[in-house]
Amino acid sequence: MKIRVGYEMIYDFPQPTPMIMVLGVHFSRASDVIVPDYLTTTPSVAIVPYRDGFGNWCSRIVAPAGRMRLAADGIVRDTGLPDVVVPSATQHAVEDLPAETIVYLLGSRYCETDQLSDVAWKLFEKVSPGWARVQAICDFVHNHIEFGYEHAHATKTARDVFNERKGVCRDFAHLAVTFCRCMNIPARYCTGYLGDIGMPPPYAPGDFAGWFEAYIGGRWYTFDPRNNVPRIGRVLISQGRDAADVPITQTFGPNTLVSFKVWTDEIPSS
Repeated sequence: MKIRVGYEMIYDFPQPTPMIMVLGVHFSRASDVIVPDYLTTTPSVAIVPYRDGFGNWCSRIVAPAGRMRLAADGIVRDTGLPDVVVPSATQHAVEDLPAETIVYLLGSRYCETDQLSDVAWKLFEKVSPGWARVQAICDFVHNHIEFGYEHAHATKTARDVFNERKGVCRDFAHLAVTFCRCMNIPARYCTGYLGDIGMPPPYAPGDFAGWFEAYIGGRWYTFDPRNNVPRIGRVLISQGRDAADVPITQTFGPNTLVSFKVWTDEIPSS
């Protein structure tokens, strides 16, 4: 299967403004890239790439005053298979976890493990450790939260989501990540492309998606409490402790987002 991925974002800036973007297909999918999703800007400005502490490729620019267009359009090869499901994946004792996973047990900007630990243990202590426990967390979050773009808020944390019971995909992921960490399961936040491939209509407008990965059974597995079913055509962009680590764009000054488009479309076989 081939999938066309890309975006177009148009901003208005009242003054020259530094920006950071985390927008390219993740390096772990490099061998799947058929047409690179190179970031382009209009007007053209210097783009400085760097790699952050989580291994994500990032880009820096200084947007001039006025209108700025950010865009990319690429093609990625995909297996066409849904997310992997391994019910036998076991939970690791904390002392047996690889050192690089430990950071994903700790609280972070949007994931207040200290404030939700008691709740998590009351809800999930009696569930079998491992895959069953992570899935139980996803089931709870999926049923607990009402999805709606009108519920999005940049400062909303996992505790806010738990109490308000409303949010967008990143909020579903943040609450599930927090519960996993409270139960001593490393969990990391992910952003990427997820279209409606294999799903019945009607289809929502294109957007970037948020989900998470849990470390069980000796590897990272994908979980998606927003949709809570295995999906086809998921294309990773970035990974971090939570959304604060992997913003799609981060602007360091006032701006207005004029237009926002994202696409993730299966290319018909010729």
